[in-house]
Amino acid sequence: MNAMDLNPGPATLHYGDGEFAVLKPGPYVVCAVSGRTIPLEALRYWSAELQEPYAGPAEALTRIGPKAASGT
Repeated sequence: MNAMDLNPGPATLHYGDGEFAVLKPGPYVVCAVSGRTIPLEALRYWSAELQEPYAGPAEALTRIGPKAASGT
């Protein structure tokens, strides 16, 4: 039995710049835009500022928007 088995629900994470820390174990997180589940091993996109995960680059750009990408 591992830590993931103890909590079948979503993990709680703290999102940093380039890495995240697991605050509460779980096998997945939920995309803040689409509501899709994202296995932790597949999580590649998140916002440290907004503290939320995204299923992919399209969802990240939907939430963060082109202003953040251009720096304005």
